Amino acid sequence: MAEITAALVKDLREKTGAGMMDCKKALAETNGDLDAAIDWLRKKGLSAASKKAGRVAAEGLVAVAVKDNVGAIVEVNSETDFVGRNPQFQALASGVAAVALSAGDDVATIEAAAFPGSSRNVKDEVTHAIATIGENITLRRAKKLTVDGGVVVSYVHSALAEGLGKLGVLVALKSTGKREVLEQIGKQVAMHIAAANPQSLSTKDLDQSLVERERTVLTDQAAGSGKPADIIAKMVEGRIRKFYQEVVLLEQTFVIDGETPVGKAVEKAAKDAGAPIEIAGFVRFQLGEGIEKKTDDFAAEVAKMAG
Repeated sequence: MAEITAALVKDLREKTGAGMMDCKKALAETNGDLDAAIDWLRKKGLSAASKKAGRVAAEGLVAVAVKDNVGAIVEVNSETDFVGRNPQFQALASGVAAVALSAGDDVATIEAAAFPGSSRNVKDEVTHAIATIGENITLRRAKKLTVDGGVVVSYVHSALAEGLGKLGVLVALKSTGKREVLEQIGKQVAMHIAAANPQSLSTKDLDQSLVERERTVLTDQAAGSGKPADIIAKMVEGRIRKFYQEVVLLEQTFVIDGETPVGKAVEKAAKDAGAPIEIAGFVRFQLGEGIEKKTDDFAAEVAKMAG
């Protein structure tokens, strides 16, 4: 059996936050294998990392990675905004995005893949980060875009570091045109998506239940006008077109010039590129969207502590 030294026990305690006797037992059970001992403690529920795993993680970073005609975007969550500026956490988010370039969209597949420059897989690397940083950390979601013949362009709004921030966008452009033109219009479209938050690429891609719900609301509103049914129908269709201009990417007014629909702006760029350009897809991740965040009543907490 390998010698269980005080230094080894200390190292395990620092990595897991578990008690000294639990660490000694874990090392004895795993013949001094530090990584195996970490897993042993996690399985027993004795690791601080496992205890932290139930806490709400709604902060963190969105990370993007692009290589040739492939792009990936991931959201890695932490409990506090402060951790997003931690170099270890930033390296973790960037590494996960790099893994997603080949592993794809499925979180479980990404977690099972080897983490760059480490003997651990992504899941174990996250657990290691939980133990050393001291907060719950989760890989929430990922998306990969690939285009045959064209470019994938990324944009991170107010980036904290290269490819890292709270709002990230990927845009895939399919074209045989000049790469520099594709990258320029791609970056502009990505910036537009960050600002305008479109719900779909085209009208046919838009969730039809969303359209019908909007149509019902508009019809009920127009019904109160007292106008004939045929006039009301035209009013509703006109408002539906306006609705499309608000939520559909190709119909939205391009934020870069404030007047041209995005679809027309891309057509114009195609002339400079020397070939047609098709927006093949896009994805926009905003940190924490859809997560129910816990709000603390500080005054109530102080009152409770005061008895």
